[in-house]
Amino acid sequence: MEEISNIEVGPCENSNYLKPFRVHYNQNGTRKSWDFMQTHDSVSVLIFNTTSHCFVLVKQFRPAVYMCELERTRTKLPEAAEKAEGGPGESTAPESEEGPSASEGENSLRPPASAGITFELCAGLVDKPDLSLEEIARQEVLEECGYDVPVSKLKRITSYRSGVGITGSKQTMFYAEVSDDNRVSEGGGEPREGELIEVVKVPLHEAMTFAYDEKIPKTMGVIFSFIWFHNNMSPKYKISTNV
Repeated sequence: MEEISNIEVGPCENSNYLKPFRVHYNQNGTRKSWDFMQTHDSVSVLIFNTTSHCFVLVKQFRPAVYMCELERTRTKLPEAAEKAEGGPGESTAPESEEGPSASEGENSLRPPASAGITFELCAGLVDKPDLSLEEIARQEVLEECGYDVPVSKLKRITSYRSGVGITGSKQTMFYAEVSDDNRVSEGGGEPREGELIEVVKVPLHEAMTFAYDEKIPKTMGVIFSFIWFHNNMSPKYKISTNV
């Protein structure tokens, strides 16, 4: 997970996950346009282990996050990049037909792979029309985290729109209580789908400190779900979530 190399950026011509569009419309008599991506809805699951009193999250490398950090590095260090590449007027690595390739100078300035790693809830796309949201969530918990949770044990928290400026897709969030007895595998995702996932645990008493620590890269789903748990479930366990 920590080794990223041979980065090439090219056009996204055919994708099973994203389809770019531009919509034109009138709003209050004004002609407008907006670019958006059509994508799948998704599910996420807040998992709480009642044996060890901890939350079960996943940690994985996100190329989009990494590329944002790479661009930030390029913006902040233009002079350093120029020096590393040999200065103006000197040749650098050629661009590939599919997009720009990093030169040796850029490689030396590239952020570490950890810049693209985020902590997230167990989650997955709603791309199986024959399965309910609960059944998809159950599959994701099993594949990513290794817990076998009956559908009847999944509690729906809420649903919301994510990426309203770009995709507008809907995510439905569930809550699942598990114990060590439910652990049937190490998890880690589905290798055949290219998933490389690390299962991590956050102790209940550290949850809110974790949620608000800006040094820990995480999704909004983690923050929101921890707050939801603090407001709705903490009294049951009589343990502070350290707000």
